[in-house]
Amino acid sequence: MILSLRRLACASSLAALMLSVPCLAAEPVVHAQGPWTDTSLAPEARADAAVAAMTQPEKLRLVFGFFSTEATWMDNEVKRFQLPKEALPFAAGYVPGVPRLGIPAQWETDAGIGVASQVTETPRLRTALPSGLAIAATWDPATAQAGGAMIGNEARLSGFNVQLAGGMNLIREPRNGRNFEYSGEDPLLAGVITGNAIKGIQSNHIISTMKHFAFNAQETNRNAIDVKISDQAARQSDLLAFQIALEIGKPGSVMCAYNRINGAYSCENDWLLNQVLKQDWNFKGYVMSDWGGTHSTIPAANNGLDQQSGWAFDKSPYFHAALGEAVNNGHVSRSRLDDMARRVLWAMFANGVVDTPVAGDQSVSIDQAAHAQTTQAAAEKSLVLLKNDGLLPLSAKARRIVMIGGHADFGVLSGGGSSQVFTAGSQRFDEPLGKAMFYPSSPLKALASRTQAIVSYHDGKDAAAAAKAARNADIVIVFATQWTAEGMDTPDLHLPGGQNDLIRTVAKANRKTVVVLQTGGPVVMPWLNQVGAVISAWYPGTSGGEAIARVLVGEVNPSGRLPVTFPAGVDQLPRPVIDGDPKLDKADDPHPHTDYDIEGAAVGYKWFDKKGLTPLFPFGYGLSYTRFATSGLTAAADGKGVKVSVTVTNTGKSTGATVTQVYVSPPEGAGWESPKRLGTFARTELRPGESKSLSMTIDPRLLAIFNSATKTWTVKPGAYRVTTQDSATEATATSTVMLDQQTLDVRGQ
Repeated sequence: MILSLRRLACASSLAALMLSVPCLAAEPVVHAQGPWTDTSLAPEARADAAVAAMTQPEKLRLVFGFFSTEATWMDNEVKRFQLPKEALPFAAGYVPGVPRLGIPAQWETDAGIGVASQVTETPRLRTALPSGLAIAATWDPATAQAGGAMIGNEARLSGFNVQLAGGMNLIREPRNGRNFEYSGEDPLLAGVITGNAIKGIQSNHIISTMKHFAFNAQETNRNAIDVKISDQAARQSDLLAFQIALEIGKPGSVMCAYNRINGAYSCENDWLLNQVLKQDWNFKGYVMSDWGGTHSTIPAANNGLDQQSGWAFDKSPYFHAALGEAVNNGHVSRSRLDDMARRVLWAMFANGVVDTPVAGDQSVSIDQAAHAQTTQAAAEKSLVLLKNDGLLPLSAKARRIVMIGGHADFGVLSGGGSSQVFTAGSQRFDEPLGKAMFYPSSPLKALASRTQAIVSYHDGKDAAAAAKAARNADIVIVFATQWTAEGMDTPDLHLPGGQNDLIRTVAKANRKTVVVLQTGGPVVMPWLNQVGAVISAWYPGTSGGEAIARVLVGEVNPSGRLPVTFPAGVDQLPRPVIDGDPKLDKADDPHPHTDYDIEGAAVGYKWFDKKGLTPLFPFGYGLSYTRFATSGLTAAADGKGVKVSVTVTNTGKSTGATVTQVYVSPPEGAGWESPKRLGTFARTELRPGESKSLSMTIDPRLLAIFNSATKTWTVKPGAYRVTTQDSATEATATSTVMLDQQTLDVRGQ
């Protein structure tokens, strides 16, 4: 039941000493006139004009945001939190506008895979995309952009004009509970996929964030962990991913992370925010804190934070009265406060938030059918066929199919935490690591409607009983789940709750066993040699059951490719044991450390290459129901980068899509972090016998090393090997290109 909203009232002078929220008087929006309303002017000029017309209290309004949900634990003698009347209930955040000047409020929603809702008996019911990692598995910028446009449309029609999307921390830690929200381990793939998702969201005249900036690669001690990493390694890995996404998506806001980096919190880190983001990359938008990620007033403001988010998650209202006092006393300059407000306004003007304001809740006009097709299409492209001994696609001759486990009779799994999207009919079921949300898209029902076989279901709780049910089946399909969520990391890489034993027992009873994995990231598979086929379905979204069934029967040819390496075990990781200790989060002001200089920029497949390790499944891997060939590979210097040409052909008997992956290896002594890097890629759909010629360009930053002293990218002279590959370990063709030495500026120009 939705709780009644309380109006903010002015406090008494005594209470005001303790008060942590501004006194917000109701102000009618007026038809403002001024140069900031002139749509012919550039966003920079409009923002400058608006700031010049503002009072200091009005500027302060723009840099202090509220949690947008009734939270009794925040309403105490210290914090005195009250939900602003104008806030949208059970949402992420609210930032007051300046009605006198026609500047609307900012209504913020959690976002990654759709319009999320805080937990309540009456949540918003919206469409969920497949997980971010699933979208990355499509290797398809167009799919990422279409998905972003869809969830951005639902955000706008729900009354929101800021979407807290754009998650893309590189997967340094495959046990990270939030990996499902992100876009894989490679900076090029992650940057391209996330940048296009942001572009899609902002096409709806709303702001998208890009997050969590930066190195938020684990949930263990996420609020305090101190990441050690060199500038060069940072620029060639996670920061390069953010830089690429920024160039493609042009997000209005960047959300800084919880963790520390080289001693300073992300949200008050001068190197990260002022030097890298704003100076080197010329980011014009604003930096907002994660909810609870602000730790000071003066250092945070001076070191690059522009907006404190989600009061009262932080210990103090740092950017409210304290910031005003700091400005008045000269600890924070008035020009810095102007810059903070200007950046917020620039993002609002640049993305049409002011000129095309949201009009409240119009969710009845959401095109549910079209959005269901969008999320289903994304899911179908994201499924990765990891193994197939001829069991798939399912034979039309099968007469008895048994599905086991994973609540496949009901629906498909979703990840947990702030990104949780609720949909009509969704239910929570007990999973080994918690109570997980399942969407009512039943693989059982979807498959039964596509086959003449009798399809039955066993819950898999009793392995012996499941094996008995499977013994005489023509095909057995085990649905294995790994629920992950914000705020926790998985204890290891094994499927939880005895599912490995279940799969082994079932496969021993019937070798014709297909395993469909729904996981938040990589898992080990001690039963791999005992089963006939394996599909990674990730968290496939609100139409995931239909997508899985269509791939199983061959209506859709699987075309996903792994955006992350699947290790053979934790002993292959840079940190076999996650640094920190979950118990430290209960202590006062812990300061655990982790060393990312162990791998530096050699994240994922680069680490495996560098160390000569053989993974369970390599980055970029994925099978198909058809076959592809490459021919005519050439590589030539082209401006500051390299132009690659290649022809791909479908040599099989069914239509399908392939991902042409182009990797680059440097000349000896180039100083790279690993033997090769992903240089470019292209997804291509082909009919049987069809060929297409591809022309791709390798960004010069992917050929270079970063010089921290001069803030330049340097390409060493020599012969560079260019290879087309089916994965990070499977080359198909090789070419060589001679490059001269060249130096590029900090933006790769």
